Amino acid sequence: MTTPLDAIPAIVQRLRDGFAAGLVRDVPSRVVQLRQLERFLVECESDLLDALRADLGKPATEAYGTELGFTRSEIRHAIAHVQRWCEPRKVRVPMTLRPGSAVVRSEPLGTVLIIAPWNYPVQLTLAPLVAALAAGNTAVLKVSEVSSHTSELLATRLPAYLDAGVVAVVTGEVPATTALLNERFDHILFTGNGSVGKIVMRAAAEHLTPVTLELGGKSP
Repeated sequence: MTTPLDAIPAIVQRLRDGFAAGLVRDVPSRVVQLRQLERFLVECESDLLDALRADLGKPATEAYGTELGFTRSEIRHAIAHVQRWCEPRKVRVPMTLRPGSAVVRSEPLGTVLIIAPWNYPVQLTLAPLVAALAAGNTAVLKVSEVSSHTSELLATRLPAYLDAGVVAVVTGEVPATTALLNERFDHILFTGNGSVGKIVMRAAAEHLTPVTLELGGKSP
Protein backbone atom coordinates (compact mmCIF):
# COMPACT_ATOMS: atom_id res chain seq x y z
CA MET A 1 0.00 0.00 0.00
CA THR A 2 1.61 3.23 -1.18
CA THR A 3 0.02 6.65 -0.89
CA PRO A 4 -0.42 8.19 -4.38
CA LEU A 5 1.80 11.26 -4.69
CA ASP A 6 -0.99 13.34 -6.17
CA ALA A 7 -3.12 12.63 -3.09
CA ILE A 8 -0.65 14.16 -0.65
CA PRO A 9 -1.63 17.85 -1.05
CA ALA A 10 -5.28 16.98 -0.36
CA ILE A 11 -4.31 14.93 2.69
CA VAL A 12 -2.35 17.82 4.16
CA GLN A 13 -5.16 20.26 3.38
CA ARG A 14 -7.68 17.97 5.08
CA LEU A 15 -5.64 18.11 8.27
CA ARG A 16 -5.18 21.86 8.03
CA ASP A 17 -8.95 22.15 7.69
CA GLY A 18 -9.36 19.87 10.71
CA PHE A 19 -7.11 22.10 12.76
CA ALA A 20 -8.95 25.23 11.63
CA ALA A 21 -12.25 23.58 12.59
CA GLY A 22 -10.92 23.04 16.12
CA LEU A 23 -11.18 19.25 16.10
CA VAL A 24 -8.55 19.00 18.87
CA ARG A 25 -8.71 22.55 20.17
CA ASP A 26 -10.13 21.79 23.62
CA VAL A 27 -8.69 19.36 26.14
CA PRO A 28 -11.59 16.85 26.11
CA SER A 29 -11.25 16.38 22.33
CA ARG A 30 -7.51 15.78 22.71
CA VAL A 31 -8.13 13.18 25.40
CA VAL A 32 -10.61 11.39 23.14
CA GLN A 33 -7.98 11.01 20.42
CA LEU A 34 -5.34 9.90 22.94
CA ARG A 35 -7.67 7.26 24.38
CA GLN A 36 -8.44 6.04 20.88
CA LEU A 37 -4.73 5.77 20.18
CA GLU A 38 -4.27 3.60 23.25
CA ARG A 39 -7.27 1.53 22.20
CA PHE A 40 -5.53 0.90 18.88
CA LEU A 41 -2.41 -0.33 20.69
CA VAL A 42 -4.46 -2.64 22.92
CA GLU A 43 -6.75 -4.09 20.27
CA CYS A 44 -4.01 -4.50 17.65
CA GLU A 45 -1.30 -5.63 20.07
CA SER A 46 -0.93 -9.14 18.68
CA ASP A 47 -0.74 -7.95 15.08
CA LEU A 48 1.74 -5.21 15.97
CA LEU A 49 4.00 -7.69 17.76
CA ASP A 50 3.85 -10.01 14.74
CA ALA A 51 4.71 -7.11 12.41
CA LEU A 52 7.66 -6.04 14.57
CA ARG A 53 8.98 -9.58 14.57
CA ALA A 54 8.61 -9.81 10.78
CA ASP A 55 10.36 -6.48 10.21
CA LEU A 56 13.07 -6.51 12.87
CA GLY A 57 13.11 -9.92 14.50
CA LYS A 58 12.12 -8.39 17.83
CA PRO A 59 10.97 -10.87 20.48
CA ALA A 60 7.53 -10.10 21.88
CA THR A 61 8.87 -9.05 25.29
CA GLU A 62 11.32 -6.56 23.78
CA ALA A 63 8.79 -5.29 21.27
CA TYR A 64 6.18 -4.69 23.93
CA GLY A 65 8.55 -3.04 26.38
CA THR A 66 10.32 -0.72 23.95
CA GLU A 67 7.48 -0.01 21.54
CA LEU A 68 3.89 -0.68 22.65
CA GLY A 69 4.30 -0.43 26.41
CA PHE A 70 6.51 2.64 26.10
CA THR A 71 3.94 4.40 23.92
CA ARG A 72 1.03 3.47 26.16
CA SER A 73 2.94 4.96 29.10
CA GLU A 74 3.39 8.18 27.12
CA ILE A 75 -0.34 8.28 26.41
CA ARG A 76 -1.31 7.78 30.04
CA HIS A 77 1.16 10.47 31.14
CA ALA A 78 -0.26 12.92 28.60
CA ILE A 79 -3.86 12.23 29.60
CA ALA A 80 -3.00 12.74 33.27
CA HIS A 81 -1.25 16.07 32.71
CA VAL A 82 -2.70 17.69 29.59
CA GLN A 83 -5.22 19.80 31.51
CA ARG A 84 -2.46 21.32 33.65
CA TRP A 85 -0.20 21.82 30.63
CA CYS A 86 -2.91 23.91 28.98
CA GLU A 87 -3.62 26.19 31.91
CA PRO A 88 -2.32 29.78 31.66
CA ARG A 89 0.74 30.36 33.85
CA LYS A 90 1.34 33.69 35.55
CA VAL A 91 4.88 35.04 35.29
CA ARG A 92 6.66 37.93 36.95
CA VAL A 93 7.12 41.14 35.01
CA PRO A 94 10.04 43.56 35.37
CA MET A 95 9.62 46.68 37.46
CA THR A 96 9.50 48.84 34.33
CA LEU A 97 6.30 47.12 33.18
CA ARG A 98 4.42 47.25 36.48
CA PRO A 99 1.57 47.52 37.39
CA GLY A 100 1.09 45.35 34.31
CA SER A 101 0.80 41.58 34.57
CA ALA A 102 1.69 38.71 32.25
CA VAL A 103 0.66 35.12 31.62
CA VAL A 104 2.08 32.38 29.40
CA ARG A 105 -0.51 30.56 27.31
CA SER A 106 0.36 27.33 25.50
CA GLU A 107 -1.15 27.40 22.01
CA PRO A 108 -1.23 24.63 19.36
CA LEU A 109 1.01 25.14 16.34
CA GLY A 110 -1.27 23.70 13.66
CA THR A 111 -0.49 20.73 11.42
CA VAL A 112 2.73 18.84 12.06
CA LEU A 113 4.68 16.30 10.01
CA ILE A 114 6.24 13.33 11.80
CA ILE A 115 8.83 11.44 9.72
CA ALA A 116 9.55 8.17 11.50
CA PRO A 117 12.49 5.75 11.18
CA TRP A 118 12.49 1.99 10.71
CA ASN A 119 14.25 0.81 13.88
CA TYR A 120 11.48 1.67 16.37
CA PRO A 121 8.58 2.00 13.94
CA VAL A 122 5.82 2.06 16.56
CA GLN A 123 7.45 4.08 19.33
CA LEU A 124 9.09 6.71 17.12
CA THR A 125 5.93 7.15 15.06
CA LEU A 126 3.32 7.21 17.81
CA ALA A 127 5.17 8.76 20.78
CA PRO A 128 5.68 12.02 18.83
CA LEU A 129 2.02 11.76 17.82
CA VAL A 130 1.05 11.62 21.49
CA ALA A 131 2.85 14.92 22.06
CA ALA A 132 1.30 16.48 18.96
CA LEU A 133 -2.24 15.48 19.97
CA ALA A 134 -1.77 16.53 23.59
CA ALA A 135 -0.68 19.95 22.31
CA GLY A 136 -3.79 20.26 20.14
CA ASN A 137 -2.22 19.73 16.72
CA THR A 138 -3.23 17.65 13.74
CA ALA A 139 -0.54 15.39 12.28
CA VAL A 140 0.68 13.57 9.19
CA LEU A 141 2.64 10.40 9.94
CA LYS A 142 5.22 9.42 7.31
CA VAL A 143 5.99 5.82 8.19
CA SER A 144 9.16 4.07 7.09
CA GLU A 145 9.11 1.94 3.95
CA VAL A 146 11.89 -0.22 5.45
CA SER A 147 9.75 -1.61 8.29
CA SER A 148 7.08 -2.50 5.76
CA HIS A 149 4.90 -4.86 7.82
CA THR A 150 4.55 -2.40 10.69
CA SER A 151 4.00 0.54 8.36
CA GLU A 152 1.32 -1.34 6.44
CA LEU A 153 -0.47 -2.15 9.68
CA LEU A 154 -0.33 1.46 10.85
CA ALA A 155 -1.60 2.69 7.50
CA THR A 156 -4.50 0.26 7.28
CA ARG A 157 -5.64 -0.03 10.90
CA LEU A 158 -4.84 3.24 12.69
CA PRO A 159 -7.24 5.42 10.62
CA ALA A 160 -10.19 3.42 11.96
CA TYR A 161 -9.41 4.70 15.47
CA LEU A 162 -8.55 8.37 14.91
CA ASP A 163 -10.47 11.23 13.32
CA ALA A 164 -9.60 11.57 9.62
CA GLY A 165 -9.32 15.32 10.07
CA VAL A 166 -6.79 14.93 12.87
CA VAL A 167 -4.32 12.20 11.82
CA ALA A 168 -3.29 10.75 8.46
CA VAL A 169 -0.74 8.06 7.62
CA VAL A 170 1.34 8.39 4.46
CA THR A 171 3.31 5.45 3.06
CA GLY A 172 5.91 5.25 0.32
CA GLU A 173 9.59 5.74 -0.38
CA VAL A 174 11.68 8.87 -0.99
CA PRO A 175 9.24 10.48 -3.49
CA ALA A 176 6.47 10.42 -0.88
CA THR A 177 8.69 12.10 1.70
CA THR A 178 9.80 14.66 -0.88
CA ALA A 179 6.18 15.42 -1.78
CA LEU A 180 5.36 15.94 1.90
CA LEU A 181 8.34 18.25 2.38
CA ASN A 182 7.05 20.38 -0.49
CA GLU A 183 3.95 21.12 1.58
CA ARG A 184 3.79 23.74 4.31
CA PHE A 185 3.65 22.44 7.87
CA ASP A 186 3.71 24.24 11.20
CA HIS A 187 6.32 21.91 12.69
CA ILE A 188 8.33 18.96 11.40
CA LEU A 189 9.72 16.16 13.57
CA PHE A 190 12.31 13.90 11.97
CA THR A 191 14.22 10.94 13.38
CA GLY A 192 17.01 9.58 11.21
CA ASN A 193 20.50 10.29 9.92
CA GLY A 194 22.18 13.63 9.51
CA SER A 195 22.24 13.61 5.72
CA VAL A 196 18.48 13.36 5.47
CA GLY A 197 18.15 15.75 8.39
CA LYS A 198 19.85 18.42 6.28
CA ILE A 199 17.35 17.82 3.48
CA VAL A 200 14.46 18.13 5.93
CA MET A 201 15.88 21.33 7.38
CA ARG A 202 16.41 22.89 3.95
CA ALA A 203 12.84 22.07 2.94
CA ALA A 204 11.48 23.45 6.21
CA ALA A 205 13.42 26.68 5.69
CA GLU A 206 11.41 27.39 2.53
CA HIS A 207 8.36 27.92 4.75
CA LEU A 208 10.22 29.04 7.90
CA THR A 209 8.88 25.89 9.56
CA PRO A 210 10.44 25.00 12.92
CA VAL A 211 11.94 21.52 13.14
CA THR A 212 12.83 18.93 15.75
CA LEU A 213 15.63 16.68 14.52
CA GLU A 214 16.75 13.54 16.33
CA LEU A 215 19.82 12.57 14.35
CA GLY A 216 21.89 9.42 14.64
CA GLY A 217 22.65 6.99 11.88
CA LYS A 218 25.68 5.28 13.42
CA SER A 219 23.93 1.91 13.76
CA PRO A 220 23.47 -0.35 10.70
